[in-house]
Amino acid sequence: MKSSIINSIKSLPPLPKTVIDMQRVCNDPNSSIQDLVKTVETDPMIVANLLKAANSPLYSFRREINNVGQAVSLFGMSMTRSIGIGNSVRKLLNVDMEPYGVSSEHFAEISSMQAALMHAWYMKIDRAKADKLFLAAFLQETGKIIIASDVIQEDLATNFKADVTTAIDIASVERSYVQETTASVTAAIFTHWNFDKDFVEMIEFSDTPDQAPEEVKEFSTALHIIKTIVPINDPFGEHGIAFGLKKAEAAGYDVTKLQAAIDSILEKTRAI
Repeated sequence: MKSSIINSIKSLPPLPKTVIDMQRVCNDPNSSIQDLVKTVETDPMIVANLLKAANSPLYSFRREINNVGQAVSLFGMSMTRSIGIGNSVRKLLNVDMEPYGVSSEHFAEISSMQAALMHAWYMKIDRAKADKLFLAAFLQETGKIIIASDVIQEDLATNFKADVTTAIDIASVERSYVQETTASVTAAIFTHWNFDKDFVEMIEFSDTPDQAPEEVKEFSTALHIIKTIVPINDPFGEHGIAFGLKKAEAAGYDVTKLQAAIDSILEKTRAI
């Protein structure tokens, strides 16, 4: 891996205490939703982001959510943890996303759309897997923040942006500029933060799911399909949807479930 990217990852600050506490609560089989509510309530930023997500059309709770208890009860512990971690990570790594042709806010929206699509799709397949994949989908583009920073430092942002804007395969553009892809950089970031091996590997192999270890192959395949449909340069574009559905069919999925999830998220995003 390029030394400048390695150094950027090594210099990352530790995860906030609240995020670590959320992980601990969610991993404890004896913990309750109320335990998670108490943990979330100690961090105003996570509270604000959780309530923002709860009132987003992406999740269609159909009534205004104005307190943490309501939000955690509706999302459940796993999704609450994912939203809290995702927004905290982006805050820690806040950087100019201009090399990818998007604002930081739009980048966050795309990550949310990927996660929402994954959840809507996999809830029709396997609820337990949906919970695991929601967090991975929410965080799988994190490496783009480090790549964008590196491209800016190398004064390559203008050319990189031009290539990304028209790219069908963004990973190949990233590789040509920084010798790595978002998947590999994201995996390195979460290895640095001591996330579990399966979580890291499902993201690491999301560009090449056929090469993934058997225990995470399905997860890597699903992540690959989601970012095909919701790429940063053309989320829910006609080509991406068609290509994503084709990949899902080739992987043995019932594409009617994925198409229904796409239609549902598209309907919701029109309200945003």
